[in-house]
Amino acid sequence: MKINASTPEEYINQLPDDRREVVTKIRAVIQQHLPEGFEETISYGMIAYVVPLSKYLAGYHCNPKEPLPFLSIASQKNYIALYHSGIYAVPEMYDWFKESYLLHAKGKPDMAKSCIRFKKLDDIPYNLIASLVEKITVKEWVKVYEENLKR
Repeated sequence: MKINASTPEEYINQLPDDRREVVTKIRAVIQQHLPEGFEETISYGMIAYVVPLSKYLAGYHCNPKEPLPFLSIASQKNYIALYHSGIYAVPEMYDWFKESYLLHAKGKPDMAKSCIRFKKLDDIPYNLIASLVEKITVKEWVKVYEENLKR
């Protein structure tokens, strides 16, 4: 599902009603629980939360003119995806999320490296998303990113 938007609001307004409601709710959870310093934007065609260049001048190693990515929400063809770079870069965070998911939702999580796929829109663990979002600050994310970049 390709959406061409320049703001999160434009992105959400282009979604079908059922997706709009869920993405709006996930966005609200993220905004309420995201540590200070991350910035909301559109990046790679998704609603994204990044470390702005004003806080991390080195930017993203793939393109130093872009802010450092951290978290994104996307409406894909068959699911809504939450991309969390922390669960990719910190194995303990990945393990914590997988275990915690079983306590907050039905079944096992549908996950890839940084992607959490929500195919059943009425079974999204919003409280768990809130806890995940709170787990890492801007300063901690930059440290993790730089340590992984050196490898």
